[in-house]
Parts: sequence; structure tokens; C-alpha cells
Amino acid sequence: MADVVTPEVRSRMMAGIGPANTRPEMMVRRGLHALGYRYRLHDRRLPGQPDLVFPGRRAVIFIHGCFWHGHDCGLFRWPATRPEFWRTKISGNITRDARVRSRLAAMEWRVLDVWECSLRGRERLPPGEVLAACTTFLEGCETFSSIGVDGTVVGPGLA
Repeated sequence: MADVVTPEVRSRMMAGIGPANTRPEMMVRRGLHALGYRYRLHDRRLPGQPDLVFPGRRAVIFIHGCFWHGHDCGLFRWPATRPEFWRTKISGNITRDARVRSRLAAMEWRVLDVWECSLRGRERLPPGEVLAACTTFLEGCETFSSIGVDGTVVGPGLA
């Protein structure tokens, strides 16, 4: 399927997507704050600069974009242009995410991944359900949990 915008417009659109303060992240932040949870944002002292850090609970939350982190869901699709670049980029992100999760676990931090598809798209969950899952994780003792299907894309050239 051909792209509906010019390569220049697509490049500008992709460059405009930032790593912090995304819509899904803001939804989770506002919801948890309204429930009384207090957190730090993007703590540079921790591996991967988690989106939300709960120091007293030794817990962090990452809100992952399905495309950028290679999530195996309906929101992810391999780009038709520059396939080698995108396979390298996304497989590198998947590898880095696993490394960050391992480093945080070694430091005795608990990790929750909230996938974009759980907040928008066809597979989205009701916002209250996502927040309830977040609070269950924060109040519990699980080392790792994921909201949304826990899985990344697998394909040629991906480990």
C-alpha cells in the first residue's frame, strides 16, 4: 500500500513524535494522579528513564508506543519504505527494552509496561480498567507486568 503523504511530509511527521508527554502517557499520568498516586517523571538516574517512577514502591511504569517498541498488535505494521532501516531500528528498541528491564530488576525495581493499544485503537480497554490494572500492580508485589498483549513482533532479522 502506497503512503498517502509525500516522503517529506512523512519525515516531518515522524520527527515530530517525541519520547515524552505523549497522549497515552498523559492519560495514565492524569488518571493515577487523580487516584492519589504521586510519582516522578523520566528519572535519568534509572536505566531507560521510565515514564513514571514511584520511589517509595520501587516501581516504574513505561508507556510504550506500539510502533516504536515493536508490539505484536493491531497498531503495529512494518513500514513499506526503507525496510532494513526500520527492522534494525525496531529490533534495537526491543533489545534495549529487554536490557533495561533486566537492569531495573537487578536493581530490585518492579516494572509495568502499558502498551499504547490498551489505551487507543480497536483493542483498547476502558480507561478505568487500565488504571485499575496499574493500581493493582503498584499495590502488589509482582516484579514485571504488562497491560496489553505481552509480546513483540517476530520476523526475519529480529532476535
